[in-house]
Amino acid sequence: MAPAHDFLPDLTDRTIVITGTTSGLGLALSAALAGAGARVLMTVRDADRGAAAVARVRAGLDGRGSAEAVLLDLADLASVRTAADDVRERTEDRVDVLINNAAVSLGPREQTRDGFELQIGTNHLGPAALTWLLMPALRAAGRAESPARVVTTSSLGHRTGRLDLADLHWERRRYSPTLAYGASKLANLLFAAELDRRSRRAGDPVLSVAAHPGLTTSELLNNGLARGGGLRARLYVIPDRLLSQPVAVGIRPQLLAAVGRVRGGDYVGPTRLFETRGPAGLARRSAAARDSVLADGLWESTAALTGVTPDPG
Repeated sequence: MAPAHDFLPDLTDRTIVITGTTSGLGLALSAALAGAGARVLMTVRDADRGAAAVARVRAGLDGRGSAEAVLLDLADLASVRTAADDVRERTEDRVDVLINNAAVSLGPREQTRDGFELQIGTNHLGPAALTWLLMPALRAAGRAESPARVVTTSSLGHRTGRLDLADLHWERRRYSPTLAYGASKLANLLFAAELDRRSRRAGDPVLSVAAHPGLTTSELLNNGLARGGGLRARLYVIPDRLLSQPVAVGIRPQLLAAVGRVRGGDYVGPTRLFETRGPAGLARRSAAARDSVLADGLWESTAALTGVTPDPG
């Protein structure tokens, strides 16, 4: 798998952690960034699939960069803690970039190992806990002139999202797979913004940036439908198939957020056809995604639910 992103800077001596790397966006990101010279730690839920993905990335390298697998299940907080410890030990507590890319979508209501609704648990609570646990390594790698970065991957679907902090797990409301997905992606944007605000207030050399891939061919929708997404979810198939751009193009917003010229708090996505495709640039947030009071409440709720101490505090 040869990376096709000649615009990337030389990433030699940079360590990048990417979640959800066995296929789609995560696999393409790993290949592109390792191909530019980075040491890429690819988190995977399954050891065999992870080994195959790492082999594909390594096969495309020309002597620069490296790739290795880290076992991580974002739907299991014990696994999140173990993976964070593993990453910190392997990297000697220095991580330049964390890309929270992994996600699940649609399907019937399911729960994580910790009893959370699957989409909010996997797409927000797990990544938030991982981010907080890796902040010491990010802080150690960052410098004022070259801050470390946390890239949180959201979605156009965040615009349908409404967060009820008193019912994050859809125990009191009728469950909607699409609305639950939108809520989890809204949570991603709120968390990214709050992380940037708090990091800036603390004076940490860490930028928090969000990104979305527009409509990009990946396994996310297929995996959700395979779990039984329902009629409303299946209505997404036609526009997805007609408008989706290739993964090599779809990862550009995430690449820009991770190693390009951005500011803390930016949100990056495609800039054409209602942000579904095209060159990467600044994207638009919904009104709910700009709600700092909601972001602060989510931050506190996330800490209570995960049992992970927020960093920065």
